[in-house]
Amino acid sequence: MNEPARTGTALVDVEYHLFQITDPQGPVAGDLDASRTGLVSADGGVIEVTTGIHTGDVHVTVEPRSQRPDLAPGWEEIAEISCHSPSGELLVTSCMDDPAELPSLASQGPGSYRLRVHARGRDRAVDQTTVDEVVESYLIQSWPAAHQDALLVKASDTYGAQVRAQQADDTVVIDHEDSLDTQTGRERDILHRAERGDYS
Repeated sequence: MNEPARTGTALVDVEYHLFQITDPQGPVAGDLDASRTGLVSADGGVIEVTTGIHTGDVHVTVEPRSQRPDLAPGWEEIAEISCHSPSGELLVTSCMDDPAELPSLASQGPGSYRLRVHARGRDRAVDQTTVDEVVESYLIQSWPAAHQDALLVKASDTYGAQVRAQQADDTVVIDHEDSLDTQTGRERDILHRAERGDYS
């Protein structure tokens, strides 16, 4: 049986072409490289989903599952990525805001998960900062699974093709100096947590 656990849909605030999925106890990464899938990227305890709009709201639905689901029809872009949740909480959030009122994607507690991110509507208002109506929708499914490489499952929108065409050198990826084993990394982690209001 592979019925979804508690599912939910909410409006999520997008800033700088992205929203995030984070573990509150996970390490904090710097800028990520989305050119591999054009849709989702991960490093440390942060997953970023790339949106067509620059700023505004998108519809996000989460479906935590106990095992790998069949592909959902009707989506323009689909990609999979692996992540680890040390706390057992994987929460959808904007970059500078509290987590959305959505269930955790880590439905089985701490451990490794596979995320399948679906997108629709990213070509409708590319780079817009004021959108009168919500034009983009996302479905994020999750299930427990060992780590695997990122996978682009379906590619059909123009925006995703543009992101995939960007050179990886255009982004800054976290390096060893940002590790929590270094003073620089610990200080950066504290600053990022403070931005999220996490003072633990």
